[in-house]
Amino acid sequence: MKMFRRYKTLAVITILVLMVSLGLAGCGGKQEAQAPKEQAPLKGDPIKVAIIGPMTFIHGEHMWKSATMAMEEINAAGGVKVGNQSRPVEIVKVDTNEMTNIPDAATAVERVANSVDFFLGGFRTEAVLGMQDVIMDYKKVFISTGVGHPNLTKKVKDNYDRYKYYFRTNPMNSNDMARASFLILAEVASVVKTDLGIEKPKVAIMAESAVWTDPIVAASQQQIPAMGMEVAGVWRPSAVATDVTAELSAIRASGAHIILTFMSGPVGGVFARQYEELKIPAAATGINVDAQGGKFWQVTGGKGNYVSTLNLLGRAALSPKAIPFYDKFVARYGEIPVYTAATYDALYMLVEAIERAGSIDADAVVKELEKTDYAAIGGRLVFTENHDVTWGPKHVTGLGTQWSEGKLNVFWPNGWEGIKHEGTARFVLPPWMIEHWKK
Repeated sequence: MKMFRRYKTLAVITILVLMVSLGLAGCGGKQEAQAPKEQAPLKGDPIKVAIIGPMTFIHGEHMWKSATMAMEEINAAGGVKVGNQSRPVEIVKVDTNEMTNIPDAATAVERVANSVDFFLGGFRTEAVLGMQDVIMDYKKVFISTGVGHPNLTKKVKDNYDRYKYYFRTNPMNSNDMARASFLILAEVASVVKTDLGIEKPKVAIMAESAVWTDPIVAASQQQIPAMGMEVAGVWRPSAVATDVTAELSAIRASGAHIILTFMSGPVGGVFARQYEELKIPAAATGINVDAQGGKFWQVTGGKGNYVSTLNLLGRAALSPKAIPFYDKFVARYGEIPVYTAATYDALYMLVEAIERAGSIDADAVVKELEKTDYAAIGGRLVFTENHDVTWGPKHVTGLGTQWSEGKLNVFWPNGWEGIKHEGTARFVLPPWMIEHWKK
C-alpha cells in the first residue's frame, strides 16, 4: 500500500450523518398495554462460535462482553434462520493467553477447532498469525476483531483458496491506522502551533515493541518530516512494561512537544499515569488502547488527564447503531467499550451471512460475507478484495478522543472531509506543558 500522503492534500467531500431517534413519539389518546409476544423455543442444534482472545486482559474481556450482548439479542429475536430452522447462537470462551505467551494461542484454538463452527477475536499479531493457520487448516471462518497487521489480509490476496476464510472487521490495518493517526497528529500539532507559537514541533515516537507497530513506526519516521515537523527520537518499550520512567525522562530531555504513541498492551495505562505524574511537557496522542475506555480512569488513579488516542468506537454518530450500543454497554458493564468490543458487529455480520447463505457451510458463508455492507458501531463496514476494512470518510475513519477529569471527549474529526460529530471539542494542551514552553 502506498505511503499516506500529506494530510493537506486530502480532498474535502461531504458525508451525511445518519441520525437516530432513541424515543418514540406519543400518538395521543389512551392506549391499552400490549402483552409481549411469547418467543417460540429455538429449534435445531446451536451454532457454536468461539470467542478467542486474552480473556484476563481488557481486550479479551470486551470481546466476550460484546459478543454476549449480541448473542442474547440475536437469540431473543428468534435466533439464526438456517433453511426452515431457527437455531440459537452459542458462544464459547477461549482464553488464548496471547498477551503473555504467544505459543499458547495456537494450542488453545487447536483444542476447540473440532467442536465449534466459527471463530471471532484474536488480538496479538504474533499469536494471530499462528491461530490463522490452524483455523485455515480446518477450513473454518475466522473474523478477527483485534489485530491490525496488513500481512494477515495480504495472505487472502496471495493465496485465496487457503486464506479466504479469514476476514478483519476491526481494527483497520496498520497502514490505515497510521493514516488516521497522522490526521489526528496534524490536529494536535495545529493546537501546539496556535497556542504556543511553535512553528516546527518535535515529535517523539513511543511504540510498544510488537510486530503490528513496525510498519507504523517506519511510516511515522517518513511522514512526520513531510508534515513540517521533526522526529525527536524513537522509543520501544515492552507491551507489558510496568514502568516507562526512563523513556519519558529521555523524551523530556529530547525537547519533544508531542509524543506519538502506538500502544495496545497494558503499558498504555502505565504510560498515561506516569506521563501526568512526571508532568512531561508534551502533548500525548497516537494510539493507546488502554486509553480508549474500559477502566482507564481507575487504572491510572485518575492521572490520565490530557492523554489522547485514536479510538475506533465512541459515543458519536458513526452509524445508527453506534450510540445505542455505547450506552447499552456502559449501562450494563460500567465501562467504556474499547475497540475489541466490535466483536458485537462481527457476530451480527456472521449471522446475516449465514442467513443469506441458508447454511453454515464455510464456503457458502464466505461468499456472503464478501458482499457485506453493514452499518457497524464503528462506521460503515465494507470488505476490500482481501477481506480487510475499507477506510475513508464514507466508511470507517475512527475518532480522536482525549481524557479530561474522567470524561472522554471527541476532538477529531473536527471538520476533516466535512465530518464533525455533535459534541466535538477542541484538543486541550496540559497546563504544565503550557507553563513549561511559555517560560
